[in-house]
Amino acid sequence: MKKSGEGKTKNKGLSNPEYYINRELSWMQFNERILNEAKDKNAPLFERLKFLSITASNLDEFFMVRVASLKDMDNAGYRKPDIAGLSPAMQLDRLSEVTHSFVAEQYSTYNRVLLPLLHKAGLYVIKSHEELNDRKGRYVDEYFEQNVYPVLTPMAVDSSRPFPLIRNNTLNIGALIMGDENETEFAMVQVPSVLPRIISIPGDDPDITEIILLEEVIERNIDKLFLNYRVITAGPFRIMRNADFTIDEDEAADLLKEIEKQIKKRQWGQVIRLEAQAGMDERLLSLLTEELGIKKNDLYFINGPLDLTVLMKMYSMDGFEDFKDKPFSPQQPKYIDPETDIFETIRDHDVLLHHPYESFQPVVDFVRTAARDENTLAIKQTLYRVSGNSPIIAALAEAAENGKQVTVLVELKARFDETNNIIWARKLEQAGCHVIYGLKGLKVHSKITLVVRREEEGIRRYVHLGTGNYNDSTAKLYTDIGFFTCSEPYGEDATAVFNMLSGYSEPVAWNRLAVAPLWLKDRFLYLINREKENVLSGRDGRIIAKVNSLCDPDIIKALYEASIAGVHIDLIVRGICSLKAGLEGVSENITVRSIVGTYLEHARIFYFYNAGREEFFCGSADWMPRNLERRVEIIFPVEKEELKQELLFILETQLNDNVKASVQTNGLYLKARRKVGQETVHAQNIFCRKAENEAKERENPFGNDRVFIPETGI
Repeated sequence: MKKSGEGKTKNKGLSNPEYYINRELSWMQFNERILNEAKDKNAPLFERLKFLSITASNLDEFFMVRVASLKDMDNAGYRKPDIAGLSPAMQLDRLSEVTHSFVAEQYSTYNRVLLPLLHKAGLYVIKSHEELNDRKGRYVDEYFEQNVYPVLTPMAVDSSRPFPLIRNNTLNIGALIMGDENETEFAMVQVPSVLPRIISIPGDDPDITEIILLEEVIERNIDKLFLNYRVITAGPFRIMRNADFTIDEDEAADLLKEIEKQIKKRQWGQVIRLEAQAGMDERLLSLLTEELGIKKNDLYFINGPLDLTVLMKMYSMDGFEDFKDKPFSPQQPKYIDPETDIFETIRDHDVLLHHPYESFQPVVDFVRTAARDENTLAIKQTLYRVSGNSPIIAALAEAAENGKQVTVLVELKARFDETNNIIWARKLEQAGCHVIYGLKGLKVHSKITLVVRREEEGIRRYVHLGTGNYNDSTAKLYTDIGFFTCSEPYGEDATAVFNMLSGYSEPVAWNRLAVAPLWLKDRFLYLINREKENVLSGRDGRIIAKVNSLCDPDIIKALYEASIAGVHIDLIVRGICSLKAGLEGVSENITVRSIVGTYLEHARIFYFYNAGREEFFCGSADWMPRNLERRVEIIFPVEKEELKQELLFILETQLNDNVKASVQTNGLYLKARRKVGQETVHAQNIFCRKAENEAKERENPFGNDRVFIPETGI
């Protein structure tokens, strides 16, 4: 069967590479927008530290997956250009230039801006062990002897000991050592991740907290690891390996065991990046690059601590709350009364949730209540990423133990969560759940839960659909939409989804849901084209789409065609956007903006004017080929007028954001500017205040302590 949207590209005029941005370079632009938050003078200091840490973890994953994939293609001789006209080799060259510049900017921000501000705030980071005075040096040396030395495993290289296998994404200290025979040898020690990387040093001033990093303590004492040798030079380094893996699912008799095998191989993939401390001895550097097979473009000199994700540990240090955003507590959702049974609430009305402004707890309660409810017959759920101590998993296991029919699809191929998902899958199986390990050739990325109950009127199906994972931890950090209903058309579709996942049976038609990879792309193309046809017929046309990423060529061409026809299109795209806004004669009617704030924008919301019969959709899919053609995704309509207005408020507020939004024109992003006399519109703050106001109204309906929410253009 041909997948949805295959063979749709027809308009060669809109295939001009100048109309597109390469997806990898667009992703780097996104990481630059995060870096800009670390530079924002108006943001609290420790929030700036957090954003700089995020840029580092983002870049690591980008190298392990995207850069690694490009290298694989280039090594295989793949030369076909992407929609922006760049072959894999050309992309690697451009990315090398951009990422080297980006890393330099990261460390300039850290060294020249944040470190001095941290010192003023009372946190002094000792950059080098050579700065230590006698008293502090003695403390550090004693700490090393008592806490660090017993854990370390020094490794030397000689004729009987080959160059060690260095694990992916680990911090190491390399050294050149000389013995009695005056021969220079290589040695190294891994900085153990089981020990705290930040070490506090008792200081003379109670208002100053002094810290030093673990690698500096080890380097200071490295001679104690190689007795009878003289340490000539030493310095930290870190490597990044290809962590992407491909599974031949036709040959894998047991998918779970095959993925376990591949996870282990991830530690020993091809080296694709070497980070070395700036000023590292040339002899030591030459030995590392030769042994690891590193080319010049893959070498990064670091002027500061390697692996800036350590800044998240600094962010978590106690005593600096005045330099962080005031914490926000998710509020009780507007459409749910905590005193009322969750099933009674859903029978009464559909429920829309806006996380993290509204609590994720009702979703946990939905599954937990179903697990303990004597009328529940079955629970079915898809799981892509869950938290480390997931109450959802516990509730599903409890349901199975209580005799409910429990079916769970656990997506084992969720990148970098494979190990966790294998553990959860086995736990659920042990509890008596029927576990499906994903589908051959596809990732199941949809977010859906079905609860089947026996009630007085007969069997009733309750459905939860969402844009985010069933992860109670990230639900406090990611903005997502959740939706509860017991409408029969949704229930029938939910049943069809799970029958398709467990038995490969395709329904003849869908009532409400649109599902990838077979139907969703065609649905989106139809909806976009309908707006175009309405404009060509003399009606108004409007599209608003909020997604994480936009790089599907067919969707972009359809948007270009709609823009050319006169449809007004507003796109809120957090990350990758291969579409160029504002191109004369092509995308003059398209705006693109990206919002980077305290919370990670993760919801997907779609609005189509439909000649005045407005339609709203939410779901799990971005406008990317992988989501539309290689994953199981679900988009669902929101039909109740009150809930549609809630979604419109979210979209319009974000379109008016002039604090955290960046606007793209012709491929370049600039921070949104307030117009003269315009109110400050900070969308995420507005959503926080709105949730708080609604909670206060429920507690005190006659009170007057509401927080003012500025006009947003609704």
